[in-house]
Amino acid sequence: MGWLLIPLGIIVGLILVMAIAGSLLPKSHSATRRATFRRPAAEVWAAITDIEKFPTWRSDLVSVERLPDRDGRPAWREKGKNGTMTLEQVEASPPSKLVGRIADQNLPFGGTWTYVLTEAEGSTTLAITEDGEVYNPIFRFMARFVFGYAATLEKYLKDLGRKFNEETKPVP
Repeated sequence: MGWLLIPLGIIVGLILVMAIAGSLLPKSHSATRRATFRRPAAEVWAAITDIEKFPTWRSDLVSVERLPDRDGRPAWREKGKNGTMTLEQVEASPPSKLVGRIADQNLPFGGTWTYVLTEAEGSTTLAITEDGEVYNPIFRFMARFVFGYAATLEKYLKDLGRKFNEETKPVP
């Protein structure tokens, strides 16, 4: 019986350490990644704003459900490998700037993604900045030390590159 308590104590101790360390980390973070595509800005813009087609190129999505507009701006629900999330467009200045926001209030995280497209010599550089908040201290610890704040940004940019049949290497 006593040998069962040792592994249980280790697990509880690790969770406690993660919770304490996570509570000492700031709730807010900012991360930026960029990649360049051999496409005009209008084509990149079309891909990142065609909500219904997201599942055809984003490897983390199972489906997307278009929701009624909010204050005249698009809103949608993404069902992915890690659950469901509702998002909304906050700002759009085609084809150079797009801002989206997590619209769910019940998630352990929230924030915005700002997409800035810069076209030069037939290519477009897409910079995405995540200004996020992680409310749960254990999830905050995991986001900082296990997943990394930029992992989702990098995956998105690599998926977009695959859509365009390009190998993409996101950079800070």
